[in-house]
Amino acid sequence: MNELLSEYLPILVFLAVAVGLAIAMVVASFVVGTQRPDSEKLSAYECGFEAFDDSRRQFDVRFYLVAILFIIFDLEVAFLFPWAISLGDIGLFGFWSMVVFLGVLTIGFVYEWKKGALEWE
Repeated sequence: MNELLSEYLPILVFLAVAVGLAIAMVVASFVVGTQRPDSEKLSAYECGFEAFDDSRRQFDVRFYLVAILFIIFDLEVAFLFPWAISLGDIGLFGFWSMVVFLGVLTIGFVYEWKKGALEWE
């Protein structure tokens, strides 16, 4: 049992060093950095417009479009990692299946590009 636990010692040392460095960096940023908030720094910037009171207010549909496009292409990358790791085991069928998948996504990307969905004016 002791031999089995000793194999996990490098992982625990690595985690301790990582947590220690993270805490040291956060503390150092508060000690060294100057804290001078102003109205510009405290303003809303993430959504592209100021906060509002009415939740039924309409805003540009491009926000939804960009979010959907991001999810689609983010999922493409999420499917590529397991495929790349298991490429030696799945053979030619798995390879050509992914080529077809990437082809369909590429056709969709070109269609969105030609329709102007990626332009923000």
